[in-house]
Amino acid sequence: MQLSDAQRLDWLRLIRSENVGPRTFRTLVNRYGGAGPALEALPHLAKQGGRTIRVVVREDCEREMEAIQKFGARLLCLGEDDYPKSLRAIDAPPPVFSCWEMFRSSRGLLSPLSARAMRLPQGLRLLSVLPRSLVRRMW
Repeated sequence: MQLSDAQRLDWLRLIRSENVGPRTFRTLVNRYGGAGPALEALPHLAKQGGRTIRVVVREDCEREMEAIQKFGARLLCLGEDDYPKSLRAIDAPPPVFSCWEMFRSSRGLLSPLSARAMRLPQGLRLLSVLPRSLVRRMW
């Protein structure tokens, strides 16, 4: 599977929205047939539960995607061909994360930059302190 840029943006907006983690993300996407329809339903669902919820605005995620590309990285989404098999195997894999293709191996892409709670700047700082050999073993 390969997502379009618009779908990738919707995935990023949904996972960055308040109170949406990997399990909730998967439940919403399965229930509504995609991240776009889930984003539309999210405020109504929260209201039914007696709450308000902050849905991340498109422009914020567009800026984040531009920054990811600027750093020579890319966004990967769960289910895409390049998504690491080792991450797919965990209980609640991050639906969206950014990575560099710094290292190529038979195992695929390496060097995660960000996931659910870690944005690009934090990912860059993390990579600056992790030895490359450790990052390779993580994948």
